[in-house]
Amino acid sequence: MHGCDLGEELARISSDLTADLAQLSFAEPVTHAYLPTNYAKNLSEAFFAQAQPKPEALLLGMNPGPWGMAQTGVPFGEIAAVRNFLGISGEVTKPNPEHPKRPVDGLACTRSEVSGRRLWGWAEERFGKPERFFATFFVHNFCPIAFLEESGRNRTPDKLPVEERQAIEGPCDEALRRVVATLRPKRVIGVGKYAERQAKRALANFEVEIGTVLHPSPASPIANRGWATQAEAQLLALGIPLP
Repeated sequence: MHGCDLGEELARISSDLTADLAQLSFAEPVTHAYLPTNYAKNLSEAFFAQAQPKPEALLLGMNPGPWGMAQTGVPFGEIAAVRNFLGISGEVTKPNPEHPKRPVDGLACTRSEVSGRRLWGWAEERFGKPERFFATFFVHNFCPIAFLEESGRNRTPDKLPVEERQAIEGPCDEALRRVVATLRPKRVIGVGKYAERQAKRALANFEVEIGTVLHPSPASPIANRGWATQAEAQLLALGIPLP
């Protein structure tokens, strides 16, 4: 499968997952569930179109942040990186209902997501051009839903009740298996321990190496002490060649 076909298949996988997840509901403290692969679908598909076959690794994130993928439909999708490094443009509609404290403005959003700025900033510095990055990596979020509490606080999937976690894990596991079967990466690297755990469960019957790197979240004191340097060392230790 080559570039165009890969992008189309990834778009189909995303569309199927989006349809499955759109049927779910979540109890308080979650008051809003944003599904950017729905309302930012055209930006997501522009991202899928950049995939290349058989990358060294699939970098697996957790779920969207309110100022990253929730705005752009791109994993770790910090605005400036999506627009300037990845070269993606397009209109984004609004989630319904929209949280008054977490508006979606698409590429017009003036907030910057630190995790995305770190990951994609490293990609640009290390690889220079998107096509060089995508020859080595692709990025996928395990769950494309952003969970928001009434205060506007982001609630991560691991903090959901067991029944709600299981409801998202079924379709998200299947989507991850399809993504791996489509791209055929040599490794799946969880960006953080949560993503690594999901990969180990979902891909238990796959012959693919699974590892982890430090999550770039500013909530991590370790990540705040030079995330890129530490993540590079971890990637090299996993045997991933970097330019």
